[in-house]
Amino acid sequence: MKKNLISMAVAATLSIAAFAASAEDMYRGAWYAVPGVSYLSTDGDLNANNGGGAFIKLGKELSESWDIQGGIGYNTAKESGIPGATGRYKDTTLGLDALYMFSRSNFRPFLLAGIGAGRNKLSYTGTPQVNALDNTKTSWLANVGLGAQYLINDSFGLQADIRQQWSRAKGGLVDTINGTNGNATETVSNTLLNLGGIFRFGAPAPMPVVAAAEPAPAAVVATPAPAPVAEVAPTPLPAAEACKPTLETITISAEKLFGFDKSKLQDDGKAALDEVAAKIKGNPDLELVLVTGHTDRIGSVAYNQKLSERRANQVKAYLVSQGVEASRLQAVGKGKSEPVEACTGVKGKKLIQCLAPNRRVVISAEKQRESGCK
Repeated sequence: MKKNLISMAVAATLSIAAFAASAEDMYRGAWYAVPGVSYLSTDGDLNANNGGGAFIKLGKELSESWDIQGGIGYNTAKESGIPGATGRYKDTTLGLDALYMFSRSNFRPFLLAGIGAGRNKLSYTGTPQVNALDNTKTSWLANVGLGAQYLINDSFGLQADIRQQWSRAKGGLVDTINGTNGNATETVSNTLLNLGGIFRFGAPAPMPVVAAAEPAPAAVVATPAPAPVAEVAPTPLPAAEACKPTLETITISAEKLFGFDKSKLQDDGKAALDEVAAKIKGNPDLELVLVTGHTDRIGSVAYNQKLSERRANQVKAYLVSQGVEASRLQAVGKGKSEPVEACTGVKGKKLIQCLAPNRRVVISAEKQRESGCK
């Protein structure tokens, strides 16, 4: 039974890992709670049937690759394998798990390893051998496993994992039942299949888009009508030279700046932004430079809007760090509202590649002043 469960879980997780990275990243350093239920497959030495229980955990996204989860669990199972005996096995745990995340998309497979404390209680009655068997053992606990998360939206998702859990138990073991040593202690290994809901909280508020204030209309002052004068034919003025922009619109791939499924600026992206910063500083007449973040259409509207704003603000912060005045920069996010590629009918990994032009940051001069321009 345990081998079948583990084999199925490994195959499922490998399939998930191959499919993962099919959406924009949803990492934002969130805290989350995971309440859920468990299926327990007990070690044979415990003389107990398979059972179940419940757990609750508190988790934190530490980085693009790591989560940490801590919490408590309780499982119980009926006695089995001892003729004429009745009773229950109870397993209480307090543990801390480290999760290595293969992806920060909606679909997130992971590996886990954890440590903690476990309390195994066996209370069997009904035969001379186990009539006084009521032993409790509290010891270290260790577990390893694998699983996956699926985020339905930015605030709620599901988590499933299968893990092998080791701890120490006293009494109720096969050699104890057949012998006389009711205090025998032995390491036992249980298999747990957990399913829970993910409740994320602490979502960042969308960055407000500040509109440029319109100048107040000038006051109208009445003046006396001028005396009539003789008409003079106007002298034609030379045609004004066309105004030329001092900063062209620059579009940079989001993958070049951040890497796919990442939020940290890469060295190649910084080099491109260094050139932009030099151009802005070399054109002091620019009143406002607009930094606009865009995403592809994969994922929810709300999440993509937040992602585009977050990336635009990171680009703005880097330009400021390179000496550009913050008052000359405005960061906005357009989410997935302005695609340049539709990629209709494309699926899977090809869709990710096709939509790459939509994942971009655009830097442009929104308002410019030039000598001779009106």
